[in-house]
Amino acid sequence: MRVSSRNRAFGTLASAAVTALACASLAAPARSEYFVLSSGQRLHVDGYQLLDGKYRLQIGGGFVDAQADQVVAIEPEDVFISNAPAPPARGPYRELIEAAASRYHVDAELIASVIAAESNFNPKAISRRNARGLMQLLPQTAAHLGVHNIFDPSENIDAGTHYLSDLLTLYKNDVALTLAAYNAGPLRVQQYGRVPPYAETQGYVRKVRTAYAKRKAAAPTGAKAAPAAPTDSVVAAATTPAGR
Repeated sequence: MRVSSRNRAFGTLASAAVTALACASLAAPARSEYFVLSSGQRLHVDGYQLLDGKYRLQIGGGFVDAQADQVVAIEPEDVFISNAPAPPARGPYRELIEAAASRYHVDAELIASVIAAESNFNPKAISRRNARGLMQLLPQTAAHLGVHNIFDPSENIDAGTHYLSDLLTLYKNDVALTLAAYNAGPLRVQQYGRVPPYAETQGYVRKVRTAYAKRKAAAPTGAKAAPAAPTDSVVAAATTPAGR
């Protein structure tokens, strides 16, 4: 999402909310939050500080500044906390991840890195936008990919990996574009011809790529998986990103 550079006036209720926020602790929170701006935009942040009338927001591996008078509210993450340290390379659901990696020719460490960023390995995770399960699939995307129980780890990982495989094929194994499309949707990547200029998406791409590099460094040496053959799944899911 993009942070507007223009200050916009808002009513007495919003002003009261800003006053309350200004009294908040300057330390970064222990869990993820949503910042609601006067423009109507909502930013998913991993931490923040209030410095000289500006909030410095930690989003993924980077920072974004927002004027305090642009912030209407700070809301807690609804269902899960995703900023905990990533599990080791051989973490939860490893057998399911490796089975899907082999089936769709996607690197198992990439799958694990996406799961860590999307749900922190919580199979019951539900985002504010109704993305669900380990790989945060939207119900319509999951249905198209043949998922019957979106919270079932096996089905969710299989479908999410299938979608990742299709995106890798579409973007000729460009991991950055693949991750951007997984987060924001292929139409947004097509619109800009690159990673969209949304703070959330750019932070997401950095976060997953950093985790992926660490997992690859820690994983046993092995042959890199080849991309899967093209399918029609990307076309059908192009209007709805898998994740939040």
